[in-house]
Amino acid sequence: MNMTASHVKSGNADTSFVSKGNPVIAHKYTADPAALVYGGKVYLYTGHDVAPPGKEFYEMHEWLCFSTSDMVHWEEHPVPLKAKDFAWAKGDAWASQVIEKGGKFYWYAAVEHGSIRGKAIGVAVGDSPTGPFKDARGSALVTNDMTTATSIGWDDIDPSVIIDDDGRAYLFWGNTKCYYARLKDNMTELDGSIQVVDLPAFTEAPWIHRKNGWYYLSYASGFPEKIVYAMSKNINGPWRYKGILNEIAGNSNTNHQSIIDFKGKSYFIYHNGAINTNGGSFRRSVCIDALKYNKDGTLQRVVMTSEGVSAGSGKN
Repeated sequence: MNMTASHVKSGNADTSFVSKGNPVIAHKYTADPAALVYGGKVYLYTGHDVAPPGKEFYEMHEWLCFSTSDMVHWEEHPVPLKAKDFAWAKGDAWASQVIEKGGKFYWYAAVEHGSIRGKAIGVAVGDSPTGPFKDARGSALVTNDMTTATSIGWDDIDPSVIIDDDGRAYLFWGNTKCYYARLKDNMTELDGSIQVVDLPAFTEAPWIHRKNGWYYLSYASGFPEKIVYAMSKNINGPWRYKGILNEIAGNSNTNHQSIIDFKGKSYFIYHNGAINTNGGSFRRSVCIDALKYNKDGTLQRVVMTSEGVSAGSGKN
């Protein structure tokens, strides 16, 4: 595996490295990035692809956590959460997102349920963005039998959460169908019914964010996947489809994004297969490039680069 980061150590302690461009993390495979801006840092949470050569499907047992205060110098923290930390799950540490509320950090994660058919969404909680985290409920927040808009067993994946200006929190998720629901103030229970969002060519990976009075719902579309997006003035829609945001990411059938603002710059975080030397599409790597907004609030198409943001390309 080609290295584009330096000073990587092993063990259970925090380790440091310097990103040399994209992929940002080159000493292990990472996927499905979700970023949290908190306390002057970016905390980057990823899945961990460990499929061995010859295995052509996802093998993922844990999530990883990295942090930075300048998008170049990074700390890798000890593994904060594993699929087996949800006692009711039987594996598959798929896409996730961490969000802070009231000094607590809530981690929404997709796993395979142990007794109910299909994927499910659990929520863990911690007092620090780096953990430790523990199951906040002792049971799944969303299970496959709660969502009936499609009959597949993997439609309850890829959770994304937003806390609106009025303090209300919303969970978005899905595959082939995009679902959303309000969360109660405790962040561990749904508050009301599950709704389906009407989006064209929705595949998976919804990411919800807000900027300058607009709500943006980006998601993976088609297969191999591109990232497209829709906009609305209301969290409940209607959503106006705006088109492609990010093209197919090289050597990866999937595409999964996170969008943040940090220190006056906007970033688009995604994965590709750039350092995959074992073939297939199940050994992915997280990348970061600039995200730019037009004056009318629409988004410019992301330019994927090998240099990444180390050269200051995060400027709007």
